[in-house]
Amino acid sequence: MIKTLTLALISLAFTLGVPLKSGAETVLERVARTGTLVVGTATDLVPLAYVNDKNELVGYSIDYLNFLKNQLQTQLGRDVTLQFVEVTPTDAIPKLISQEVDIICNAAFTWERDKFVDFSVSMGLGGTRLLVKGGSQLGSVDSLAGKRIAAIRNSIPAQVIKVLQPKAIIVNVESMQEGFDSVKQGKVDGFAASGIVLDGYRQTVSDKNAYQVVPQKPYNREGIACMVPENNSKFLDVVNFSVVRLMQGYLDGEPSSVAIVERWFGKDGIITIDPELIRNYFQDVVNSREQIIIEK
Repeated sequence: MIKTLTLALISLAFTLGVPLKSGAETVLERVARTGTLVVGTATDLVPLAYVNDKNELVGYSIDYLNFLKNQLQTQLGRDVTLQFVEVTPTDAIPKLISQEVDIICNAAFTWERDKFVDFSVSMGLGGTRLLVKGGSQLGSVDSLAGKRIAAIRNSIPAQVIKVLQPKAIIVNVESMQEGFDSVKQGKVDGFAASGIVLDGYRQTVSDKNAYQVVPQKPYNREGIACMVPENNSKFLDVVNFSVVRLMQGYLDGEPSSVAIVERWFGKDGIITIDPELIRNYFQDVVNSREQIIIEK
């Protein structure tokens, strides 16, 4: 089953049809010249990147991108501004390839996507789970047979459910909000998406007990990272350094880094993750690169 699932994910096709720009300046060169980093982002991924009730774009990845901005300013010796452009699951990679945007975070790594863009080190772990109404008996793979499961069209969760339970009825939706509404209105039995985002949504509704996120262990696992255009190794170096620098700061108890993580995943965050799990994951990522010595 694992082999079948892997082959299905690798076979995800991107019909991009976007020409590469020959001889174009690199992202780092363009930021050095213009002072602007163009960021592609979703706006409905609580707690990663979303518009809050004050109409502000906030989230863990938004805080990271500001962290990256500071590193770019230090390295380039000039002010840098973040320009945010909304992207969807359909146009995200084409916009990277055409250089409409310079970086997109909150992206799940797949080998197929890696053919077209480059990925940073993982900022976290994701996995497919289901948002269902409270009291639902869904969760196991067997329980999905014959059930209507919403998923964003051509997404990893859609492929995961299709492979694990061929008898499930996949209902394509075009956005996270459409998926949430489909569950709320009883049009589907569940909505398959990243468990972190589903749990984040559940925390934003007035009656949290009206919904649950199942199963406890995701149906699959994938790294969540930032995507950048290919052939931008120097820019990717800065992105990777900033990710590891943020993680090392959290491990070392640096107040600014700890505040970023706890704002979204701490005991008073949007969702709560066991700090030991965070520390263990961050330590694994740091160990895979090089420890950054942070001056006190």
